[in-house]
Amino acid sequence: MSVRRYIPAVAVAVLLAAQLSACSGDDDTDRVRLGKVLRSDVAEVVEAPATVSARAAATLRASAEGTIERLYVGDGDRVQEGDVLAKIGSPTAREQLAQAREADGSLAGGGVDMPAALDMSGFQRKTDRSARQGFSAARKVALKIPDLRQRALVLAGITRAEGEYRAAAAAARDAVARLNAGLGSVGNAFSSITAAQRVQTRAAVRAAERTVKALTIKAPFDGVVSLGGPAGGGGGLGDLASRLPQQLAGQGGGAGGSAASGLAALGGLGGGTAKDASSIATGAPVSSGDAVVTVTDVSRLSLAADVDETDVLQIREGVEADAEFDAVQGGTYTAEVTGVGVTPKESTGGGVTYKVTLVLKEGTLSGGGRAPMPKPGMSAVVNLRVREVTDVLSVPSAAIVSSGRDSVVWAVVGGRAQRRVVRLGAQGDTTVEVTRGLREGEEVVVRGADSVRQGQELST
Repeated sequence: MSVRRYIPAVAVAVLLAAQLSACSGDDDTDRVRLGKVLRSDVAEVVEAPATVSARAAATLRASAEGTIERLYVGDGDRVQEGDVLAKIGSPTAREQLAQAREADGSLAGGGVDMPAALDMSGFQRKTDRSARQGFSAARKVALKIPDLRQRALVLAGITRAEGEYRAAAAAARDAVARLNAGLGSVGNAFSSITAAQRVQTRAAVRAAERTVKALTIKAPFDGVVSLGGPAGGGGGLGDLASRLPQQLAGQGGGAGGSAASGLAALGGLGGGTAKDASSIATGAPVSSGDAVVTVTDVSRLSLAADVDETDVLQIREGVEADAEFDAVQGGTYTAEVTGVGVTPKESTGGGVTYKVTLVLKEGTLSGGGRAPMPKPGMSAVVNLRVREVTDVLSVPSAAIVSSGRDSVVWAVVGGRAQRRVVRLGAQGDTTVEVTRGLREGEEVVVRGADSVRQGQELST
């Protein structure tokens, strides 16, 4: 939950010390003090907890079951985009590729014999039913991918494959209808259905090829390496690809391959188990979807702050902030708001908060040296300067008394207290801007204001 804090400018010290004197003539004289309305700078700040995030992070996973054939990096290594990080040995994946190519080659070369007395209508229905089941299974796998962008890419690939199949299946159904009407031949109908099946076998080959290619794990961008990584949301490519040869072996074919081609393009981003650094080594076994290497881009760090609903409407892009970390004692960092979220999140206090994103800039230590850059995941407190005004009429915040909806200040007129309803501007921790109700140089109660009564004698 964010907390409103108010930090005055340096000039406020002049106001706080100015014209303070004891009053007399009342039982509360030892509690009441006076000061003058002066000009100063006031900064209004909202405080919120925050967490450091990297520019990007990617967990690279095994695309198929096998062993780590070779590991090229270790924890903390810096890598560049395209660097080879590891190679997975997987006889299973290579066997699946050979089987997919064989199935596709059989259909392409006319190697599939047409059975005698074949029911073409039933054959077509069986092919369509298999396709529907395959696409449905593929979508269930895709929907388990936790990363929304990756999930969208996979689902888009499945949709494209479905479109290709629908076009081929429509042509096959037309050929079967012509055959049943006595206008076409069995050979033409069989060829049309085979063409629809080949949409799936070609996709299965692409899926298997991409799975094999993904056995060589490369860095997707510049960054720092950590061996292993978290668990994923579902099965990897191998889990789906392993079913392709069985699906394609039957007369009805299978749509799992065309759906899998979209998944394979992402190199097994679907899921798998978590792995720590100690379990990642040359010769170590891995399952499809297991985390192998995580690459983190730390070239630009950001802060994700949880701002309370009572304060978030004051936050906008470009608002500057200061950040402090428990891990960096005496260090203060600058930051700038780059985005304000709109999705609410329940806070521990029962209200809601909104995510505010800031870019984190350099920091300085209390002694004047350069502060070290924090690491992703570290916690911080950010002070968002939502409003800053300079050279304005100000009074100490202790001079303000709340009365219903009104803000009241006790002015001193002729040596007696006079109630003034004022309008406030920027509100600092110890100083508040007054935009209406007071004049510069007027004397006001700055301590013990809640004990003052109308007409009370207040002499300096």
